[in-house]
Amino acid sequence: MHWWQSAVLYQIYPRSFQDTNGDGVGDLAGITARLSYLSELGVDAIWLSPIYVSPMKDFGYDISDHTAIDPRFGTMDDFDTLLREAHARGLKVLLDFVPNHTSDQHPWFRDSRWPRGSAKRDWYIWRDPAPGGGPPNNWLSEFGGSVWQFDPDSGQYYHHAFLACQPDLNWRNPAVREAQHEVMRFWLKRGVDGFRVDVMWHLIKDDLFRDDPENPDFRAGDPPHRRLIQLYSADRPEVYDVVRGLRKVVDEFPNRLLIGEIYLPLERLVAYYIGEKDGAHMPFNFSLIETPWKLADIVALIERYESLLPQGAWPNWVLGNHDRPRLATRIGERQARIAAMLLLTLRGTPTLYYGDEIGLPQVDIPAGLVHDPVALRVAALGRDGCRTPMHWDRTSHAGFSSATPWLPQSDDVATRNVEAERADPASLLNLYRQLIAVRRAHPALVTGSYRRIKAEKGLLTFLRQQDDDCFLIALNLCGEPVTAILSDEERGIVLVSSAADREGQTIDAQIELSGHEGVVVKLN
Repeated sequence: MHWWQSAVLYQIYPRSFQDTNGDGVGDLAGITARLSYLSELGVDAIWLSPIYVSPMKDFGYDISDHTAIDPRFGTMDDFDTLLREAHARGLKVLLDFVPNHTSDQHPWFRDSRWPRGSAKRDWYIWRDPAPGGGPPNNWLSEFGGSVWQFDPDSGQYYHHAFLACQPDLNWRNPAVREAQHEVMRFWLKRGVDGFRVDVMWHLIKDDLFRDDPENPDFRAGDPPHRRLIQLYSADRPEVYDVVRGLRKVVDEFPNRLLIGEIYLPLERLVAYYIGEKDGAHMPFNFSLIETPWKLADIVALIERYESLLPQGAWPNWVLGNHDRPRLATRIGERQARIAAMLLLTLRGTPTLYYGDEIGLPQVDIPAGLVHDPVALRVAALGRDGCRTPMHWDRTSHAGFSSATPWLPQSDDVATRNVEAERADPASLLNLYRQLIAVRRAHPALVTGSYRRIKAEKGLLTFLRQQDDDCFLIALNLCGEPVTAILSDEERGIVLVSSAADREGQTIDAQIELSGHEGVVVKLN
């Protein structure tokens, strides 16, 4: 078994984890200072959102130097210290790799932009205007508007799948591939344990630049770019060759991990595994974020995903990230406990988003304090509310910084913080710690088989089994009490409960759960 198959991953948004220099923005030294907390929580690896030199028009996803640390986060020495200290604690460190685009301030793009005959012109995607003038085709940016930005100096348009200041690289150019592979090698040689690859499905575009078709299922309120089906602008068949190249570089170094960010239907998502030795080790499965939190939908999702996984592919599950509203706000605080139990007992590698373990809510950001460029275009799609600073204690700014944080925190910092929840045996934080510890102690909860037993009236029960080690997980996804009659084989002892004072209880003949309650039972 590879280390990442049994691991619990933890995403850190560096701007919002811990500030040590008093500028209101989190930094690498702050992450190092909180490594003991991560060890206490029980996670195995941390994934850092971008820390590279950047104009920060999209908060690090617009890179102007791939092999340097942005001074806002510290220095390369700070990074090396973090890496060394994390490894000393047995924690792996993953970096965000952003290969689809750069900042328009990157030297590559500056060289590409002018003169038009530059050797790096073909490093980016440049096109002449349409025959009648205007953009070359109808493709839409994920952040609103056309993907095409006119450059008056050269008389051509360049492609940007996101902001106009984030021009897309041309991954059909072998020189681009090799340059980005060298970026990966730079960090792998430094000792990082792998990458989460940003927008992996965007890396190749149609070579004929055909118009995307209209989306017949588009509805008012959907993100504007979903008006079109991304048939030609993303998820092209040639992208698998690009992924193979990324995997080949990672495999030059032992025990490294390649994760792909891919927002696609499951049938297309699983294609990015390609083969056990060719694709992403784990194309991120965000379906639990996007699926309605209803019993029938969740059960159907689990079983459909399992049925679609290619031979030898390892599943993974994600409940939150830096692009989607906070879990506790999406489904409610009580169901957030049930979600934690589901995430950490399903087959596959779970990823936690910082702060979800203490129930951080989505924060409403006042208009004058909005930073997210997406929110400035389409307010409903803003991401600032899920990126607010961590709550550590009851002190000023919840122990995050001595200065006013870059984003406001929620109003419940006095009670919703690590210090307070650590002291409360019934807290969400301690539930996460219990679940992670039990998962680590019992291989059946990691590599064991999954078999659904019951899904009705809000109750989901399933078995995880490996050899003679067997667990029953019972989760009540509704607010009403439920009772399940058990078979003779489904008797045992409660190891973890979302409710207080139930651990150690014998389960025999039937199991009764109050509203929003879940249990993990070690079967006899």
